[in-house]
Amino acid sequence: MNVLNGAVSGAFKLIQDSLGVVISLRGSTVIIDSDDIEKAKIAEKLVLDIYDLKREGPNLKTNDIIQAVMNLNTNGGNLKNIIIPVPSKIKYVIPKTETQRKYVESIKHNDIVVGIGPAGTGKTYLAVAMAVAAYMKKEVSRIILARPAVEAGERLGFLPGDIHEKINPYLRPLYDALFDMMDSDRVSLLIERGVLEIAPLAYMRGRTLRDAFIILDEAQNTTSEQMKMYLTRLGPESRTVITGDVTQVDLPRERVSGLVEIETILRGIDGIEFVYFNEKDVVRHRLVKEIIKAYEKHENH
Repeated sequence: MNVLNGAVSGAFKLIQDSLGVVISLRGSTVIIDSDDIEKAKIAEKLVLDIYDLKREGPNLKTNDIIQAVMNLNTNGGNLKNIIIPVPSKIKYVIPKTETQRKYVESIKHNDIVVGIGPAGTGKTYLAVAMAVAAYMKKEVSRIILARPAVEAGERLGFLPGDIHEKINPYLRPLYDALFDMMDSDRVSLLIERGVLEIAPLAYMRGRTLRDAFIILDEAQNTTSEQMKMYLTRLGPESRTVITGDVTQVDLPRERVSGLVEIETILRGIDGIEFVYFNEKDVVRHRLVKEIIKAYEKHENH
């Protein structure tokens, strides 16, 4: 094995600290020393996963791999199983918290997954990564990304330009996530071919969406009627991920959020999974966590 880079050595140190094992190198051999056989086995599995990933080519980043090891080291998980391969220069996406890992697992095993939680927790980003991975594996033949065109009290009619120019700012976060997963030329080609569609929720009305991976983002801003319309668009061989933050509803006060409503209506249906994120899952700037906690404290008074 080659000399350890920063990501790998950082991950090894984390494994040592969290599992109470000692990891050392003797030539090209990694030695794991522990009085606890089970912890030694977990450490061995993680070390082998790390080197397998290095051989396969991804440029492992220190933060990504350390977060992934933190996510797995207490339950003996398989690092390779949680990595999401994507056809871009980043090559992979790794869930960084236990909730993110559960979210990815839920998407793998359910046709409808609802991710609820604050901004910055990876709800949309991981859903887009899973959609791209599913398309690359030929599990679906197209990807559809949708958002309701209602945000922060602004109205589309007051924005300059034609309908596409008015809508584009609301869809920009979906494009941003997508461009991390695929190069821009490939995205443009897939849009031209109709394989990739990024559109306002209203464009879903009257359609049956077959053999597709569909993401509804910012779902807290759907009305009850819009959510029912969206859920009944799902066709054969399709799956959907619905994401939103129930504390950030921008609908008029008299309108019920479709996302809030389905927490009661769809609860307990086999094949539908709800995953809840909190400030511990925020993977943006460290101050975002503190901001979320501060608002929660203020709103609870």
